[in-house]
Amino acid sequence: MFQAEHTAKLIHRGPVDSWLLSVVVLLILSGEIFVFNTTYFYASDRFDDPYLFVRKHNLALLIGSVGCGVAMVLPSAVFRRFAYPMLLVAVLGLCVVLVPGVAHGKVQRWLPLGPLNFQPSEFAKGAVVLYLAYALTKKSDRIQSFLNGLLPPLLVVGTVALLIALEPDLGGAVFVCLLLFALFFVAGAQFRHLALLAGGGLLFLSYGVLSAGYRMTRWFAFFNQTADLQGAGYQLHQSLLAFGAGGVHGVGLGESRQKMFYLPEAHTDFIFAVVGEETGLWGTTGILVLFGLLGARGIWIALHHPTRFGQLLAFGCTFLLVCQAGLNMAVAVGLLPTTGLPLPFVSYGGSALVMILLYVGILLSLSCEVQRRNMAHA
Repeated sequence: MFQAEHTAKLIHRGPVDSWLLSVVVLLILSGEIFVFNTTYFYASDRFDDPYLFVRKHNLALLIGSVGCGVAMVLPSAVFRRFAYPMLLVAVLGLCVVLVPGVAHGKVQRWLPLGPLNFQPSEFAKGAVVLYLAYALTKKSDRIQSFLNGLLPPLLVVGTVALLIALEPDLGGAVFVCLLLFALFFVAGAQFRHLALLAGGGLLFLSYGVLSAGYRMTRWFAFFNQTADLQGAGYQLHQSLLAFGAGGVHGVGLGESRQKMFYLPEAHTDFIFAVVGEETGLWGTTGILVLFGLLGARGIWIALHHPTRFGQLLAFGCTFLLVCQAGLNMAVAVGLLPTTGLPLPFVSYGGSALVMILLYVGILLSLSCEVQRRNMAHA
């Protein structure tokens, strides 16, 4: 009986959200262009294989697309069942990556999985959104209470943020805290509780910065961006030079000079600067518009979904994608200190790209349920 009802739900879903899908495809195509642009010379020089990063990026894109397709056809009731298992897997992954000798790289953030490196913190972001959507739906009648409503999810997500901070990845930990604050806000938490959380978050951030000398150096360089152009301020200085060279019309696709070993992390954290250099104001505005459309469509899905869980999940996935994009672009133009967050869809990515496409699949699934409801009431 259950199997028949489940199959009927899959068959009678609404049409695929063409607006959301079109925006995502355009962002993915932009990523294909600029990942190739920014990695060709770097991969050729360092690994004697100019297409190394492009192949890895496309493999992640393929895996993520399969995940997106699977998530898109699942009803939201299935996502509810995965809330606690995903959170458990995320916490275990964050613990494993801290075990000496297990992680790959200079910092303890990546687990080697064949041709790709898996980053548990990227998985944890989605797990936190799914968990919070489920937990805050169950506690909707207690959301005004700090002890009975907000404290349990605060402790759970705080543990996840602490594990990410220990990698160390302060930017990722702060971003998880932003997810928590945003979902508490839309769930209807009291203003005084939100103010208390914001104050605690600022203390956490302050301790994280003051506890590591290299973070303090970054912050001093941010507030005095011309003081050390060959040291702590070098990366931002090169990024701003890229935007300045691009001007309004850009220097042309493939013609960036900054990507040729002047701009560190040109294919990840600072890929937006290369977009600005090669395509100018028109290209950067286009990226901003696409993320604006993605955010608008995600909010529309959240506002129109028939269930509280679907509303919170749609908002959480949308906030995750758009806020991360906004933070990345703000860093590239010097509005925020370096956070280490990639630009969704556009930056070179392994596990980050896979998880981003999974969030898109969840949004597409929730959108199908909205469309089905609209068709039923038509």
